[in-house]
Amino acid sequence: MKLTTKLIAGLALALGLSACASSNHSTVATTRNAADLTPVVTPELTIRSAEWALADVRVRVPGDLKVSEANRYYPIADIVWREDPFGDRHAQVAQIMDDGLTQGLSHLTGERPVYFDITVSRFHSLTEKARYSVGGVHNIVYTLTVVDAATGVALHGPIEMKTALKAFGGDQAFAAERRGETQKVRIRSHLASIMRQAFNGGKEMRVVAKAAVAPQDAYTGITQ
Repeated sequence: MKLTTKLIAGLALALGLSACASSNHSTVATTRNAADLTPVVTPELTIRSAEWALADVRVRVPGDLKVSEANRYYPIADIVWREDPFGDRHAQVAQIMDDGLTQGLSHLTGERPVYFDITVSRFHSLTEKARYSVGGVHNIVYTLTVVDAATGVALHGPIEMKTALKAFGGDQAFAAERRGETQKVRIRSHLASIMRQAFNGGKEMRVVAKAAVAPQDAYTGITQ
């Protein structure tokens, strides 16, 4: 009986360690393989963006998206966001998306005013437990539609945009905050970088984010 108990305990411990290792490996793999993902914003669309002038970014975060306030490593929910005070997470996410995407599209000054209509389906940042320990990935999924501001006709889309950015944990997170690189700052800069690269009128653009983000930590992939 004692041997059986020890065996069960040993197996439980091994499985627990295996799960942690698997989780950590998944996070690392997501970050390392980011550059291998294929953009859905085609070169043709990138060139067409030279004609556009940004009229507005209109962000919608549907009310039926599930929010989690559970302090777990990985809550099952559509929205996980903790850096703002407890409140309307849908509105907080909408503001972050609006700020980041607007910043990244403000260079569009062509002849045709357009709206960028955004519908968020996932905004997964870190819980307190993950932030103060292992870190993870800021994972955001949204659809994007380019709309003629004068006629309301969709010029392109909707296309699904999937982005991920390495999320700092533990001492790395505290060091980043001391430099002013909060989670919100890094996410906004990441979104802005994606938009600048995807809709640059076909020009070669060297993206310089306002928040210092080490190249090995940044993920600028966009996938279907």
